[in-house]
Amino acid sequence: MQILYHYRMKYGYLLLLTALFIMSCSRDRYIALSGYAQGGTYTVKMNLKGVSASPSSIQMAVDSILTEVDNTLSGYNKSSILSKYNEGQDVRLNQMFIDILRLSEDLKEETGGAFDVGAAPLFDIWGFGFTRDSLPDPIQIQEAMFQNGKKLNFNAIAQGYTCDAVASYLRGIGVQDMLVDIGEIYCQGLNPMRRNWTIGIDSPVDGNENPGEMLQGVYECSTEPQGIVTSGNYRKFYLKDGRKYAHTIDPRTGYPVEHNLLSATVKAPTAAAADAYATYCMVIGLEESKAFIQGRPDLEAFLVYDEGGEMLTWSSDGFQVTSR
Repeated sequence: MQILYHYRMKYGYLLLLTALFIMSCSRDRYIALSGYAQGGTYTVKMNLKGVSASPSSIQMAVDSILTEVDNTLSGYNKSSILSKYNEGQDVRLNQMFIDILRLSEDLKEETGGAFDVGAAPLFDIWGFGFTRDSLPDPIQIQEAMFQNGKKLNFNAIAQGYTCDAVASYLRGIGVQDMLVDIGEIYCQGLNPMRRNWTIGIDSPVDGNENPGEMLQGVYECSTEPQGIVTSGNYRKFYLKDGRKYAHTIDPRTGYPVEHNLLSATVKAPTAAAADAYATYCMVIGLEESKAFIQGRPDLEAFLVYDEGGEMLTWSSDGFQVTSR
């Protein structure tokens, strides 16, 4: 039996290779930092107008934040606090670990267990956690559910949390216009053209591995602080015996979800919240997601779903997407 994996590691060792580019726009002073982090690339764009910190010091601070995240929350970094915690070692938890765990516990309660970082054993046995197992039998699934909370997996919230941490530092030094892209997005203010930031939303086509290459549409952000995150099953899945097993596991049942929602893009006041709620929508499916978003004035969303083989979309009133 051949198993085809389509999987992009979300967290890994942090490679601190950062390039600094400087752009100018009238009296504004925009810069962009870019490099590698959490198994992918990151870009941080900002306007340094009125900011006294030097670009090099900002670069060092951002790299320091990314290093702390990797050393705290990465399940692929075997020396991280999370890895040691999951191995049952006696490890001292830092404030970052405590903060994200408390936030995750609040989200678990709010979602009735549909969002649950304590379901790490389930993610592992299905091959979407920190192992490459696959197709567990019902007994293994029950055993994994019984182990809930003994191991943690922050993959559904940590990238958004990281965006917020970087943004918080930038606001602290006086940055008002910024876009933080670490796989997930946080933005506020205006871009170098003094227009609203725009975000491309990837088309949820199986195998669409390169962000920005195949777009479903473009969203123009407002100027207030916001996180924007897309979750979907088109990059992380495997095929076995002609059947697709998606990476979105419902912690309440122990099984991968099977519904027609292909991707969920959520806008929230923070990137961590957007990250978690996008995952939540992918767990509960199309109709429940619509009702959830419409009942939350602090959230907006763009949903892509399959209807009889045709790809259709739904948007909340405050999230209008234009064609590319």
